[in-house]
Amino acid sequence: MTFQSGSSITPHVPDRVAFDRLELGAILTLYGRMVAAGEWRDYGISMLKDVAVFSIFRRTAENPLYRIEKRPRLRSRQGMYAVIGMDGQILKRGHDLRSVLRVLERKLIRVVD
Repeated sequence: MTFQSGSSITPHVPDRVAFDRLELGAILTLYGRMVAAGEWRDYGISMLKDVAVFSIFRRTAENPLYRIEKRPRLRSRQGMYAVIGMDGQILKRGHDLRSVLRVLERKLIRVVD
């Protein structure tokens, strides 16, 4: 076995950002509860070079109600996860996906008479 010193080993840099299995599990758990409540009906996933987006729709043919975004470049700043409303307003941003998703879980809680 021979070793070469000074070999140029570069780490693998993915060509696009994606949600991992645990992230998708958290998102789809919330999505399933909201579908069961009749609030949401469709979703779309986009994996781009700088961002992964999970878009949530009330109906298929309209603009998304919410977008859950993962931007790894913002990891050291505001946090790489964000929930964005239909009007483009950032509803919540942070480092932990589950805490960011809580802003949407509040919509599921309703007062019962």
